[in-house]
Amino acid sequence: MRLNAAALARLPGAVRRPAFDPLRLKCGIVHLGLGAFHRAHQAVFTEGAIEKSGGDWGIIGASLQHGDVPDALRPQDCLYAVESLGTAAGIRVIGVIRQALFAPRDSAALLQALAAPTTHVVTLTVSEKGYCLTAGGTLDLCHPDIMAELATPHAPRSAIGWLALALQARRKNGAGPLTVLSCDNLQSNGEKLAAAVTELAGRQDPGSRPWVAANTAFPLTLVDCIVPAPDAAHRARVAAALGVTDEASVAREDFAQWVIQDRAAGPLPAWGAAGVQIVPDVADYQRLKLHVLNAAHSALAYLGLPRGHIYVRQAIADPQLRAFLEEMMAREIAPALAPLDVAAYWRMVVARLPAWPGWSVLGWIWRRRRRGHAILPTPGWPTGRAPAPTERCRWTTQRCFPMGFAAMRGSVKRGRQPVGVAAQIMRAA
Repeated sequence: MRLNAAALARLPGAVRRPAFDPLRLKCGIVHLGLGAFHRAHQAVFTEGAIEKSGGDWGIIGASLQHGDVPDALRPQDCLYAVESLGTAAGIRVIGVIRQALFAPRDSAALLQALAAPTTHVVTLTVSEKGYCLTAGGTLDLCHPDIMAELATPHAPRSAIGWLALALQARRKNGAGPLTVLSCDNLQSNGEKLAAAVTELAGRQDPGSRPWVAANTAFPLTLVDCIVPAPDAAHRARVAAALGVTDEASVAREDFAQWVIQDRAAGPLPAWGAAGVQIVPDVADYQRLKLHVLNAAHSALAYLGLPRGHIYVRQAIADPQLRAFLEEMMAREIAPALAPLDVAAYWRMVVARLPAWPGWSVLGWIWRRRRRGHAILPTPGWPTGRAPAPTERCRWTTQRCFPMGFAAMRGSVKRGRQPVGVAAQIMRAA
C-alpha cells in the first residue's frame, strides 16, 4: 500500500504527521523545480509556518523538465516522508504540497496557478543552469530556451520564461504583486533573477517593464541543508517506519538554514516562526557560508582525498586535518571576516560535518570538475584582507589550492597520490 491521505490515520504513533488537514489546505505558493531539495527544505519550513500560525500557504509544485516526481506524488495525495539523519533521526510526513504538476503536460494549470490573485509567492530551485545566464550573470539571449521563448512567448521552457509569462498575465488580470524567491546557491541570486526575468518580459512585451518593477520583489536568499539522493536503504527505512511505501520520500541532515532579505512585495508565510531568518541584508550570512563552510569543505576535499579519505566524516575525524582547519579558521579566516563571529559559526560547522550523510569527498571534487566552474579561489579570496598576513598563514592560495587544481585536473585520484603530499602541505602551513 502507498502513502496517501487515507493512510495518515493508520501511521505509527512515532511518525510525525501534518498538524492540519492537507486536503483542506488552500494554496498561496507556486514552486518551480520540484526536486528533493525543495521537498526537504522550503516545504518543511513552510509546513512549520502553517503549524505555527496557519494561513493559506499550500504549495503548488511544478517540475519543468522531468515528470517522475509529480508522477510519484500524485498517487500519494502529494504526501511524502522526510527522514532526518543524524543525532535527531526521525521520520515525518509533509502535507504542504497540494498539487504536483509537470510543466510540459500541465502548462495551463501551471500558468493559472502562477497568475492567480491568491498566489503571493513563487520559489525556485532549478540549479544554476536553470537561470539561462551568461558567464557575466546576465540573461543569455543565445540560450536555446530563451531564443524559443522570444519566438513563442506563450510556450515557455525555462523558469525565466514561465515567470515572464506569469508576470504579463498578472499584469493583465490585476492579480497583484508577487514575491519571487530564488532558493539556489547562485551569487546575488535575487538580483540576477530579477534582471533576467525583467529583460525577457520586456523583450516579449515592452510595456511590462514598469509594471514588473513596481509589482514584484526578488529578495536575496541563502539556503543550506545537505540532501543526499534517496537510495534503496532510505526507502526501506521509510517503508519500515510508515508501514506503507513512499515513492517520493527524501532524506536530509538535521541542520537547515534559510535566510531571506526583508523586502517582500506582499504577504509571506510566518516563516520566521518556523526558524527562517528574515534579515535586512544577507551578505554576512553568505560570507560566513562561503568562506567558513565552503572553505573547510574545500580543504577537506583537496587534502583529505590523497590521505585516503572518501567521506567528509572521515576527513574531519583526521586529527591532522582537524588541527589544520582549526588553525586556518583562527589565524586567517576569522581576521579576514572580522567582526563576524567566525568562531561560533565554525563550531556549528564542526558539529555538522561528522553527520553529513553519504557525502563523498571524491564526489564533491568530481561534481565541480564536471560543472567546469573556476571556483577554487573563491573560498579563500577574503584572506587577502586579513591584517598583516604572514607567509605562515597564507595557506589558501599557496598550499591548499595547488592540491585543488591538481584534483580538478584529475591528477589526484584515490590510490594514486601519496599521503605524504598532503602531509607536506599541512606541515608547510
